Amino acid sequence: MYPKIIEFGPFEIFGRVVGPLGIYSYGLMLALGFLTTSILLRREYQRRGFDPEIVNNIVLYAIIGGLFGAKAYSAIENWQELLKDPIGSFFSGSGLVWYGGLAVGSLAVWYVIWRSDVPTLAGIDVLGPMLALGYAFGRMGCLLSGDGDYGPPTSLPWGLSFPNGTVPPSALGFDRYARMHPTPIYEMILMLIIVAILWRIRKQYEERHGFLFGLYLILAAAERIITEFWRLTPKVALGMTMAQWLSLIMIPIGIWLIWHSRKRIQTV
Repeated sequence: MYPKIIEFGPFEIFGRVVGPLGIYSYGLMLALGFLTTSILLRREYQRRGFDPEIVNNIVLYAIIGGLFGAKAYSAIENWQELLKDPIGSFFSGSGLVWYGGLAVGSLAVWYVIWRSDVPTLAGIDVLGPMLALGYAFGRMGCLLSGDGDYGPPTSLPWGLSFPNGTVPPSALGFDRYARMHPTPIYEMILMLIIVAILWRIRKQYEERHGFLFGLYLILAAAERIITEFWRLTPKVALGMTMAQWLSLIMIPIGIWLIWHSRKRIQTV
């Protein structure tokens, strides 16, 4: 895989050595994901008659809250490393967990929309397909960087090797050149299907505020429950991973939002 796309340096500036500096595949995919979703989000807000300028704050709060939440979840999950080196562990470039980013990023975005003139649930609805699309970009970054999100060894013809990845298979106890389940590809395919579903029905359910985001939660949770069976994530209880348990929490929240959107239409 290709963790670094381009590398520059090191450079000497004012007598100090800086670098080497580089463009990393995971960071590039994150940037492209935020750029693409912000453009689509702005267009959707404008189409619905909302002030598109709020998108700038939504994206800013999503980036800050998402990165903080992803890093905080990872630090808690790997508390032994956190105790050994609190500052280094929290501010390192590795260890970004999607569910932590989703939770804190969603709260930050909810706060921005709640403080605006945009109806809260209607404003959040637009985020459903954007989150799914952003997740697909993120998984492309995982694939390119080979950061350990791949699955166990496989003899299937589409298995991929990650000998030069950020986390090569040898770091996880496997042969360095072993062909592994390309789980990020599985997730990208499923997430792009979710994007297509949500995007196709977005106008049909536009007046049912909360419906699209609720459906996103259910579909995204189902996707993660399925793909976790082809990942190397440690099991925490009853043969399931923490991500699967958190997904099970997302499903009733999504069901409640869909039920609430139907109840709202009946009472209007």
